[in-house]
This record gives sequence, C-alpha cells and structure tokens, in this order.
Amino acid sequence: MSTTRLANFASILEDDTRAQAERTASMPFVRPHLALMPDAHLGKGATVGSVIPTDGAIIPAAVGVDIGCGMMAVRTQFRRADLTGDLTDLHAAISAAVPLSAGHYNTDVAATAQPRVAQLEALDGIDQADAIAPAWRLQLGSLGSGNHFIEVSLDEDDAVWLFLHSGSRGVGNKLAQKHIKIAQQQCAKRWIRLTDPDLAYLVEGDREFWSYIGALRWAQRFALLNREEMMQRVVDCLSAWQGEPVQRLEEVNCHHNYTERETHFGREVWLSRKGAIDAHEGVPGLIPGSMGDLSYVVRGKGHVGSLCSSPHGAGRNFSRSAARKRFTRADLDERMAGIAWGNSSAFLDEHPEAYKPIDVVMQDAKDLVEVVHTLRQIVNVKGD
Repeated sequence: MSTTRLANFASILEDDTRAQAERTASMPFVRPHLALMPDAHLGKGATVGSVIPTDGAIIPAAVGVDIGCGMMAVRTQFRRADLTGDLTDLHAAISAAVPLSAGHYNTDVAATAQPRVAQLEALDGIDQADAIAPAWRLQLGSLGSGNHFIEVSLDEDDAVWLFLHSGSRGVGNKLAQKHIKIAQQQCAKRWIRLTDPDLAYLVEGDREFWSYIGALRWAQRFALLNREEMMQRVVDCLSAWQGEPVQRLEEVNCHHNYTERETHFGREVWLSRKGAIDAHEGVPGLIPGSMGDLSYVVRGKGHVGSLCSSPHGAGRNFSRSAARKRFTRADLDERMAGIAWGNSSAFLDEHPEAYKPIDVVMQDAKDLVEVVHTLRQIVNVKGD
C-alpha cells in the first residue's frame, strides 16, 4: 500500500487533537482522527514509511502483503583482518545454504528449523496457514527476491556483521491477500464508499476482525523466525569458512511491516507500521540502504510526534522497469566494486541509484533515531 494511498485516509495530528477527536468520536467503525501520517519525517521527500493508528477497526492493506517483513543483524567477534579467504567462496556458501528467489523453498525441514516450526504449529492462526499454504514449513528459512538480501558487512571499527532482510514469504502474502479481500467485502456489505479499496477495514468485535488478527500475528511470528533460521545458516557458513565458531556479540531482529497494540497520546490503538520501524526510546532498530550502499544500526529516541516510529530505509527513485532501461551492467559493476555479489544483470532493477539516497533518509530521521553503527557491505547475496 503506497504512502500516497494512505494519505487519502490520513490527517496530520496537530495541536487541535482534542477538538478533532470530539468532532469525529461519534463516527462508526473507524475514527479518522486516529488514522494519520504523524510526522513530516515520514512519507515525504526521500523518506518512506506509513504509520496508521486506528481505533475500533484495522486496515489489512496498511501492513501490506509481506506481513512481518523486516531485518536482522548480528555482530560477530571477527574483524576485517580476520577474513583472509576469498569472499566469493563465502558468497557461494551462503547462496547454497539459503534458498534464494521467489518460489524457491527448502527440500525438507532442517534440524535447525524444527523447533521453530513447532512454535508456529502451536500458535493461533495455524489452521489458516495450513489451509492457504500447506508448504509453509518448507518456506521457513528462505529469502525471496526483490530488495531482500543477506549481507556480510563491516562497521566503523571494521567489526564483521551479518545482516539480512526478509519477511513472511508466500504464506504471509496469501494470508494478507485473503484478509484484504475480506475487508473490502465487509465494507461493501455495509455500503461504505472508499476513496481507495486499500482503505477497506475490519471492525473490531466482528469474527472477521479476530480471524485477521490471528493470521497477522502468526505471519509476524513466521517472519521473525524465518530471519532467525536464515541467520543461523549464515552464522554456520561463516563459522565453517573461518574455521572458528561465530560469537554473537550483538543482535537485533525487527519488523517494518506489522501491526501491534500500542498506547499513544493516552489512547490504546492498533498501530500499523509499513516501511517503518519501532523507534520507542532505547529500542534498537535497523535501517538498511540499497544494494551497494550503507546500512545503519540505530536506537530509537521516542519521538512522540512520529508515534515512536522511524523510516526503515529508502524508497525507490525509479520503478523496476525504469531502472532496467536507465542503468547498465557497467554502472552496476562499478557501484559494486569491492563487494562479492551475484555478478548478474538480473539485479539491474536493484541498482543503488534506483533508490533514494540513504544519507538523506538518515538526515531526515535524525530526530527519530540515533545511529549506533554504520555498516558497509563486503558480501551481498540476493535472489533474482
């Protein structure tokens, strides 16, 4: 769901919050005064991110089809000087250990994945997952394609980090599409006209609402465990490549497409973040740059005007089709110099300049988060 579409439903929270609440408190189902684009740092200029609080209802498309998409990073004990082997071999090992690209899954449930599968089988929402995507167990521990990635990076002290970005894969996509359609049907049944079908919502208390909450929470947990499973495999690859077990000295795992129950301005709401991370005071987060660009480990500042949220990265400057027409393989090779990557024209649509500059995003977000570590890639693994 685009920021522009969400803006059709949103209103900026200003000094007249109380008066606005009084004007709209009697409106049924959704109270638009609680559905807002809260801060100029989100959804304008080079930044991306939508933060939508709702009271008494929830908008499935506000999270989108990749429920729970997010990032995970681990700081290891190694320094750049410790990595004496050929990084292309490490790239190949990671590519073999984690299924890449859309539709590529595991052939069986790995031993490391079995406890995670058991967690998911015990959660509310499992019946929906089994019904809509019976192969979800084989999807756990797979990357996907597009802007999803696995990287080996160095921080400002040359410490080696493992960093990845992925979500709830095909099962999350199917669950989301199912409930977005149900929300649209529910609004149509109530004769509710919407400026955009993606604004369709489910009413709290209805059976359809709680069915979506069950699917949403299940998919969010799948996404988090999916990242954990992939990270375990990447850790194992680096351990084998170095001939020494990886020590996890620091670890962050966060969503940027999700909904949680939170309290803001003294009111408990359903808060949906899409392309935005939790930036409550002291909360660690991750803001990745594009392929070949910098990424950041951050800590939230608890900015109340942004509903304690921050952008998760940079939006696109050019569509995928436009990027393929605009950039050449020579451009991409030059930008990826010094990084072990897939060396394929399949990644032209992920060219760094197809995205907005991450340094501008970080400057815009300076009131929302503080930078703890700055990461630069030395290995980049992607699915085509």
